[in-house]
Amino acid sequence: MIIANENGRKSIGVPDKLFGVSQKAKERKAELGKDKVIDSTIGVLLDDEGKIVVLDSVMKAIRMLGPEDYAPYAPITGLPEYLEAVKNIVFIDGVPEGCHIRACYTPGGTGAIRHAVSAYTKPGDKILTSDWHWSPYNIIAQEIGREVATYQLFDENKHVNYKSFDAELDKILKVQDETVVIINTPAHNPTGYTFTYADWDNVLSVIKKYKNKKIAVLVDIAYLDFSGDAHEYRRFLNKLVGLPENILPLIAFSASKGYTMYGMRCGAIMCMAPTKEIADEFRDVVSVQSRGSWSNGNRAAMKVIANILENPELYEEVKKEREGWLVKLRRRGTAFVERAKEVGLDIIPYDSGFFITIPCDNPDEICAKLQEKNLFTVPLSKGIRVSVASNTIDECKRMPEIIKSLFI
Repeated sequence: MIIANENGRKSIGVPDKLFGVSQKAKERKAELGKDKVIDSTIGVLLDDEGKIVVLDSVMKAIRMLGPEDYAPYAPITGLPEYLEAVKNIVFIDGVPEGCHIRACYTPGGTGAIRHAVSAYTKPGDKILTSDWHWSPYNIIAQEIGREVATYQLFDENKHVNYKSFDAELDKILKVQDETVVIINTPAHNPTGYTFTYADWDNVLSVIKKYKNKKIAVLVDIAYLDFSGDAHEYRRFLNKLVGLPENILPLIAFSASKGYTMYGMRCGAIMCMAPTKEIADEFRDVVSVQSRGSWSNGNRAAMKVIANILENPELYEEVKKEREGWLVKLRRRGTAFVERAKEVGLDIIPYDSGFFITIPCDNPDEICAKLQEKNLFTVPLSKGIRVSVASNTIDECKRMPEIIKSLFI
């Protein structure tokens, strides 16, 4: 007998595939020793000893907190100084002219995605993202009565498939008057691809065709601060200014990666509205949604971010320390990509970020065979994912040949 309401779920309580593989990796390391096993399942940045990277400068800010910084309730939408800090983090070169910014605390980027889908679609609606995507998008949509539709991210030449995007968006908007389009860039999870300016121009030209439909474009920037040059990788935000009033750009901000605060669940949803009226409406709706879901946010986490931004010396320390780890991460990614090219291993185009994806028709079978070789990767629907964020440069150089051996 099932007591819980299934609410359209395909299953209740099925174990997460990623954590299942990760547990197997831990057991194998305990059996053989960690030097005999490559665990590429972990979605956080690790040092070369396999320990989680926590920025010392962020820890300094955490230790500065007093009881008044974490004990009282925070305002529903978040501490004002935190919301101002988030705005300054996202728009380091200044807020673009011609848009109205509002923000609201969310528990990580996940909460921001949930708010966007809930606020700008109706139960039964479909939202659109690429076929390669972070799998919890599906769970978030499903739990609030929506459904994820996908377009092919790449064509046969491994260029962004605008024709597929156009066709799938058209299918959705023929049967509903609103939708949310999720674009995860830069350093897309799980491929590591970053939208180019041309990609943005083409996608937005498709969206602007729908003059009588309401479209929220949610940019998931979870890996922004571990992608590349901070200024260069933010310039795409200017593409989101000056759009028609029926198109609302939204930003899903997360402090998990850039501030190594995974467990403190600190994020925000932000709008770049074309008018003050739309911006104020955004503020009002996300305030109600917050009250009806998690209510107040993590005051301590918000205060940490606010304190960092209010202390120029500490903020510079954070950026300098993070830059050092970004350099190491990019070296790991480059090592994998170069070795993959040498051995002829086909990968999805990678620019930056935590993950690289290898397309294949039988990911579960491939992952199982890799486990026999003491290499643990994550099976996706159309390929396997490796985590260059959690592996050493040497491991990144070794993995492509091991994987390629199963495709010969």
